[in-house]
Amino acid sequence: MDCFRLHKQLANGDPLFLTGVTFPSEYHASPETLVKLTVYDAKDKNQESSSLVGSATFSVGELLRAKDERLTLSLRYSDGACAAGTVVVSRLKMGEMEEVDVDHITTDVPSHKCPLVCESASHAGIDRENNPPTGPVFKNPICKVYRFQTEDSKWMLVREQMEECTLSFSVPKQLLSLYIQEDMSRVQDLRELGELSPHWDNLRKEVMTRYGGIISSYQETFAELDKITGRSFKPSCCKAQKSLQFIPINLHTQRMRVTCPKKTDAFYDIVTVGAPAAHFQGFKCGGLQRLLSRYEAEKKSFSTAYQCIYYSPQHTAKAQEVLSTMSLLQPLITSLAEQLLQAAQEHSCPGLRDALKNLSDKTEQFVHTLKDELVKSALLALHAARPGYVSKSQKQNPAQGGQHQGRVLQGAEQSPSPAQGLPGHSPATSTTDGTAMCNNVDGSQNPHPLMRGEGAPLKHQDSIPHHKEYDEEEWDRVWANVAKCLNCVIAMVDKLLEEDNSKQEPVPEQQQQQQQLADVIISHNPGTWKEQLCPLVTRLKECVMEVVEKARRGMTFVLLQEAACSIPQGFLLQQRRDVVFSQALAALACGFVMRLYAGMQDQGFLRQLHLVGLVAQFESLLSTYSEEIGMLEDMEVGISDLQRVLFQITEAQTDDFRDLQPLVCGRRDHFTVEVPLPRLVFQSLPAEIREGKPLRVFPVMFNVGINEQQTIAERFGDITLQERINQRNFETLEAYYKSLSEKLPLECLPSFQTQADLKELLETLGQNVVTKKRKNVEILWIAATICRRLNGIRFTSCKSAKDRTSMSVTLEQCALLRDEHQLSKDFFIRALDCMRSRLTQGDVGQWDDPEAGGPTDNKPASRHFYPIALLLVSSHLLVVWLILSLVFLLAKYQ
Repeated sequence: MDCFRLHKQLANGDPLFLTGVTFPSEYHASPETLVKLTVYDAKDKNQESSSLVGSATFSVGELLRAKDERLTLSLRYSDGACAAGTVVVSRLKMGEMEEVDVDHITTDVPSHKCPLVCESASHAGIDRENNPPTGPVFKNPICKVYRFQTEDSKWMLVREQMEECTLSFSVPKQLLSLYIQEDMSRVQDLRELGELSPHWDNLRKEVMTRYGGIISSYQETFAELDKITGRSFKPSCCKAQKSLQFIPINLHTQRMRVTCPKKTDAFYDIVTVGAPAAHFQGFKCGGLQRLLSRYEAEKKSFSTAYQCIYYSPQHTAKAQEVLSTMSLLQPLITSLAEQLLQAAQEHSCPGLRDALKNLSDKTEQFVHTLKDELVKSALLALHAARPGYVSKSQKQNPAQGGQHQGRVLQGAEQSPSPAQGLPGHSPATSTTDGTAMCNNVDGSQNPHPLMRGEGAPLKHQDSIPHHKEYDEEEWDRVWANVAKCLNCVIAMVDKLLEEDNSKQEPVPEQQQQQQQLADVIISHNPGTWKEQLCPLVTRLKECVMEVVEKARRGMTFVLLQEAACSIPQGFLLQQRRDVVFSQALAALACGFVMRLYAGMQDQGFLRQLHLVGLVAQFESLLSTYSEEIGMLEDMEVGISDLQRVLFQITEAQTDDFRDLQPLVCGRRDHFTVEVPLPRLVFQSLPAEIREGKPLRVFPVMFNVGINEQQTIAERFGDITLQERINQRNFETLEAYYKSLSEKLPLECLPSFQTQADLKELLETLGQNVVTKKRKNVEILWIAATICRRLNGIRFTSCKSAKDRTSMSVTLEQCALLRDEHQLSKDFFIRALDCMRSRLTQGDVGQWDDPEAGGPTDNKPASRHFYPIALLLVSSHLLVVWLILSLVFLLAKYQ
């Protein structure tokens, strides 16, 4: 083990050099382990030349047995001769301040003090006592420990710990798998639509081909990610790599723990990540926000070209919500119905009541979801797309219908069609009563058979007659049957429970009606409880299944029209949105797990978690200039999409590392992240969380560009995107605070030394958001303060989560030390420089670049000439520069 002593002449002539050493986890140190220290004297830290001072050897056991766990060793040359100087080896236990007078380090020459105490790259040197765990999804920690002086001349111990997160790869891989399953399910639903007219059949085939291309691409990406082992983060040099486009850039966690004398330890967490953006697809045409706006504006014209009904984004989202709700509730209703029968078989009155209550709640939710005009209109549109469909107007005027067979006419004189005026229908693409809507374009009554895959015919599951007028009331009757069946089940259960009750009580009028209904039913179904309930429960399940089949076909047809109108750009946008959301969700899951483990003992935090939810504040440092505008537009949509994410805490099967990894489930319109906890930890949580209550996260994002490109944007460009983002997210944050203050006493929130009122902070933030001020970083400072006061999750991002991000994080950490822990004013700048410095005592001439993968010479940065960027600060200087440049060019070419 080599140590370097930097040559410094201090005022007292007796310098003290502090160097930290840890044992990597793969080295199993024991009391018998021998450690050899070799000390070199480096005259200049920028040069590799050094001279041997001496060496010393000791065992770990000797160190542990020594008084105060401290050894004083004499340095010796290799020949055994005694050399000048000694080495003091002590065990540094985190969480405790060393009882040693450190003032002899030189108080009169403060610039010579060395704040870095320890640097490690392993968990082995970290004492976990009284230290909140970061969670089982973090690995490869890098720790640095500093000692800084406070205002009252005391010393604080500060430890920085940066870790990688396994969720950088596991969450995107799970999302890819879910995307593939959802798209394959969508293709299967399209196949099961039944027979369609040739026009719609061709559109369906084209849409299925597009879905097949996405599925193939995602499967290829998943296979490439599955080959990667050992890596836990994506470096910025790989941000445009296709196989890694779903992986967030440089996702790391940063925890600063502060230990002060006679004070409780405090820790501050930040998640750093590159801005979620589709770097592989590029930003030539802008980002998601601009592309989606343009796409929605153009989709109406596409619907006219493809003869589709235009559905707004709200109706498309509603169709996806109906499909998602049905897929969740239908198996749940079936399971609850079986539980009801099981309770009836066991003749359990409490079990029967509980099962009936759960079944009633879920069935009512199911009926409420499907009681929507969109479903009804979609079934009507689907019926019109069947082969051989003939409208009423064609029956009345067959000659006119024959002239325009298979076409959709438009004109001011044509009367509106039955589809016009239905939810989502666009007047620009309305069909008319004067239009002949015979979908059998080739004129035959036997359309071409639809093909499944490689020649296999599609399943024909249409229950709507093709050659009859569509009964618009049929759907109302179908879903109403579900409610009627449920009422029969409720009446029967009430009758059975009353018969079992020996005490006869007066029956209200409403219950008398249910009794009479049950009497009629039971008269035809004598027998045990299960025998009497079984026919009614079976009928309920059949009605539910019938409703599901019809609604699924109707909503699938809505999505078919939406997909047909958006070929091909709609699919490209969906892929881009998938990529951005994958990066954003991986970062959010990382921050949630870290915050959950940190607040496990805080009952106020746990109450806030299940009553209101957590705020996740994303601090963005992107400029509104050049390609970073596209990144910002991508990030805005990606962060907004996180509103569709819920978290759920579950009990892990075992305490094994693999069983504690979060799991992602759901569809694009709704995802749930399940976070398993060890059994003992899980049992200590509030009952609401243990019962599986969904936990919400409220993402907010504030952006302030800080680099030279932002200077150009503010003087000559447009910053309305940044202003709109900040204003919209301020409103979200304000609404969250209002909800929190209504449901939870503010005393449950953490207390800080700076006791600024949250309401005042929000008012100040609102004023700064609307204030026209260049590079108004006050927005970021206040938003970060509010986030910490609200027990929130902090994220900091720039293009690659390197330079700007590190500058922001270190400045925030030093500000926290100053405001919350009375860091001495004389130490603020030095503490900031120390945290930002890549070189420490012990490094000689080299430092490791984690993205370059190897050592890099520590040479001064190459000279770059940035005259324009510097002179843009002043328009007068810019004019001077232009004149001088012109003079220089004229002189050169003369």
